[in-house]
Amino acid sequence: MARTEHYHDPNAPKANSIVVAVSVFVRDEHSRVLLIQRTDNGLWSLPGGGQEVGETVAQTAVREVHEETGISVEVTGMVGVYSDPSHVIEYSDGEVRQQFSLCFRARPISGTPTPSDESHEARWVARDELAALNIHPSTLLRINHGYEERQNPYIG
Repeated sequence: MARTEHYHDPNAPKANSIVVAVSVFVRDEHSRVLLIQRTDNGLWSLPGGGQEVGETVAQTAVREVHEETGISVEVTGMVGVYSDPSHVIEYSDGEVRQQFSLCFRARPISGTPTPSDESHEARWVARDELAALNIHPSTLLRINHGYEERQNPYIG
């Protein structure tokens, strides 16, 4: 399913749903962040996705990282809550979702970055390589907040 991100766009369609989603800032021992190149829009992103019935948001984070990257992680904290109503995601099936994402911090336990049906590529990326990648501004905000190691999570 195709996906288009509208960010502070006055011509964006109106949201018709909100879904609990997670994204995960995973940093390795070399301070590189784990990113995927999404199959639905080609953008580089933190791994993540929607919560399923019967799981906690922390379980969602662990599952999504493993599904999208092949990396097993342990959730260690929270980067922030991202719920900007001016950020909507339009899907080809007619759904227009207002962003609502809990961004967790996690550490890798095992595995090698491996792409999935949701990711063309999965790899560790050094902070100085981020500018060369096509990353949505809202994702870059989460990555920067992850590197800041704030005492309190971002709420916005």
